[in-house]
Amino acid sequence: MSASGARNLPQYFSISKTTTSTNFNPGELRYTENGTDVAIEGDGFFEVRLPNGVTALTRDGEFQQNSKGQLVTKENYPVLGNGGPIQLSRDHSGPISIAANGNISQGSELKGRLKVVSTDQPQKLTQISGGYFLANDPKTALKPSKATLREGYLESSNTSTLMEMASMITASRSFEANQHVIQIQDDRLNRTISELGNPT
Repeated sequence: MSASGARNLPQYFSISKTTTSTNFNPGELRYTENGTDVAIEGDGFFEVRLPNGVTALTRDGEFQQNSKGQLVTKENYPVLGNGGPIQLSRDHSGPISIAANGNISQGSELKGRLKVVSTDQPQKLTQISGGYFLANDPKTALKPSKATLREGYLESSNTSTLMEMASMITASRSFEANQHVIQIQDDRLNRTISELGNPT
C-alpha cells in the first residue's frame, strides 16, 4: 500500500486531546468560629510571602498567629497587608477581629488591612504547591479586589461530587467505545493475515 493510500484511509477511532485547568469559581462558606479564619466572598486572593521572598496568592484563609506575633498561614507563610506582613501583639492582648473590608484589629487597636487582589485572567496564574499561585505571567495584571471578607468562615471545595462522577462515567464509556473499535480492527487484521497466508 502506498503512503498516499494510507493517508486516505478513514479514521475509525480517535483519542481526544486532554487539558487541565483550575476551577476558580468560589466554593461554599462554612462557619468555623475561629476569629483568625477568613473567607473571600467573591473573586480575589490573599497575598502571602513564601520562604524565598516571592509573593504568592491563595484563597485559603485559615490563618493563625505565630510565636513572633505575625499573622501566618497554616504553612507559616506571613500574610501580607497593604504595608507588608501583618504584625500583631506578641502578648496576644485583646481578641483579633477582621472586618468585611479586611481591617484587622486586636482589641481596640488597628493592626493593618489584609491585601486582597484579583485578576481578570486567573487561568494565567501558575499553580505551585497546594492552593498557592504565582502571577508570573506579564498578562496577569493584579488589582485590588472588591470582594467582601467573612470573619470566622472558610471556603469549602468548589468541586461537585455529582459532576465529577458524571465526567468519570463519560470518560469511561468513551474509553470502552474506543477499545471496542480497536478490537474490531484487530480482528479484521487477523482475518486478513490469515486469508492471505492461506490462499485457496
